[in-house]
Amino acid sequence: MGLLPPCPCYRSSSLCNDHSDPHPSTMNLHLHSSHFSSISSSASSLSSQSSLPSVPSLTSQPPRSPPPPMSSAAAAHHFCVATFKGQSYVSSLALVSKSLLSAYSDGEVRSWSRHPLDDNRQTRIHDCRINDNIVAEAGSAVKCIVAVGDMLITAHQDHKIRVWKVDDRRGRERDRSADHHQIYRFEAALPTLGDRLTRVFSAKNYVEVRRHKKCSWVHHVDAVSALALSHDGALLYSISWDRSLKVWRTSDFKCLESINKAHDDAINAVVVSPRPDGLVYTGSADTKIKVWARLQRRPEGDAHSLVAALEKHRSAVNALALSGDGRVLYSGACDRSVLVWEREGNGGGMADGAAHMVVVGALRGHGDAILCLAVVCDLVISGSADKTVRVWRRDRGPRSYSCLAVLVGHTRPVKCVAATATATTTSGDGDESSRRSYMVYSGGLDCSVKVWQVWVPPS
Repeated sequence: MGLLPPCPCYRSSSLCNDHSDPHPSTMNLHLHSSHFSSISSSASSLSSQSSLPSVPSLTSQPPRSPPPPMSSAAAAHHFCVATFKGQSYVSSLALVSKSLLSAYSDGEVRSWSRHPLDDNRQTRIHDCRINDNIVAEAGSAVKCIVAVGDMLITAHQDHKIRVWKVDDRRGRERDRSADHHQIYRFEAALPTLGDRLTRVFSAKNYVEVRRHKKCSWVHHVDAVSALALSHDGALLYSISWDRSLKVWRTSDFKCLESINKAHDDAINAVVVSPRPDGLVYTGSADTKIKVWARLQRRPEGDAHSLVAALEKHRSAVNALALSGDGRVLYSGACDRSVLVWEREGNGGGMADGAAHMVVVGALRGHGDAILCLAVVCDLVISGSADKTVRVWRRDRGPRSYSCLAVLVGHTRPVKCVAATATATTTSGDGDESSRRSYMVYSGGLDCSVKVWQVWVPPS
């Protein structure tokens, strides 16, 4: 595994297996040459800069402070259920059935129980130097994982996308008492051999990827940074530090389309609307968020067209997340703010709905770059280079949010988060108010995955 470029927010770089510095500042985000000249001047002053002063805050507490004290009835309680220790940093998390899958910079994908307290075989601190929970293994750092049906799809530093399928035979060979160690076998690398061969003889299938070098348009030529699935699972979207957005058909993994210059710099994040309009949002180091709509105009498949560019961040956009109905977009960047975008009007048409996505405010409180986001019900989960995870709730008031909890425990930046709702409980001390329980999962550059249980009071 080679050294990876640092985030624009940082000067230094080190890997998890270098323990000489207990608090290194490292990021697994792409940095193009245009950023290098500004690192030394901006890194030292980033934390003292005003975080997008033109955007109003949607929370009442001052930035960088913990949530204000609340009564026991109104407070969100949380604790760390378990910590899974690894040997390389955690790059991505995915929830699949009863399993939590974690991807690592050494190319491994491991499986854990989503509910460690219900699993007697799990301990509070679990050392994953043992190999009984490796479910997939590649020779290149994993950047992102997604699951569809019985398949696992991984994006890698070596420019490839790998497809894995459930291997029941290998699973049965293991002495397992729980089903969260499902094994996957390697199925294909994208672009597939057939996809490459059908395009090798035609000059029109080649594009210039750098000066005096061409490659077929189905190939990524830099690290594949993230993946996303359409709401029906029929399409796979991949983005890359090569600035391209590609569309793949999951039935045969044929590359249907490539937008080779989707952004002016590396693309770091992609999400797809759960609404039938299928809008695709991409976030880039060029500070822009672009909105793409599917247009049914080609016999061989839908094409995508740019319908809006959302410009409010002042630094690289690292993370995107959508609300369950697709009407609210959250974006996180190196400017330490989570921006909240909402659709205005009914958003009836694809292009019309995207054009009326406007920023309504910011969630402030993190002391460093926002690196990852997740949404579950009315909660927004944010992970940051300040080593904390924050839990925000959208309140019943108009455009109002509150920070319910700050999860502290990681010793290095938090690279990925995931969350799920679990149950609703009622207080047994005469208080009839109910609390909703959530499981929050976070992975960091400290090589650990942490599992948190959070109880949220009614709004």
